[in-house]
Amino acid sequence: MGDWWTVGILVGLGAAIGLAATGLLRRALVAAVVAAVCAAAIGLAFGQWDEAAGGVVGALCGALGSAPLVAGALRRGGTRGGTAALLALAALVGAALAFVPVVGYLEALAVPALGARLRRRSPDTHAGLRSLAKD
Repeated sequence: MGDWWTVGILVGLGAAIGLAATGLLRRALVAAVVAAVCAAAIGLAFGQWDEAAGGVVGALCGALGSAPLVAGALRRGGTRGGTAALLALAALVGAALAFVPVVGYLEALAVPALGARLRRRSPDTHAGLRSLAKD
């Protein structure tokens, strides 16, 4: 297939690792660093520097894009273990889909897009208190 396919695999794997790391660690920056290091190590083990760079980009997209999802789930009463388990399952599916040509690149684009959409849809901090105010 070519080098673009192997880079796409690592981009998708990096996004899946970032998703799982955010679910486990709950902090976006810490998860991004851990996922980037893991993805770079996998990229260097199975490829060259371009695969490692693709894995790092995918890991950053996955970790930073899934942070609003994790924060929203925990804010709305989700448990840490349940959130981590569901994101680990989603990451496993994403890792499997990364081996389909071009899908790894699409994963790295879809996760931050989903995170941005969730961030826009989040309610104001104290919107419910306005209904109690007397005019």
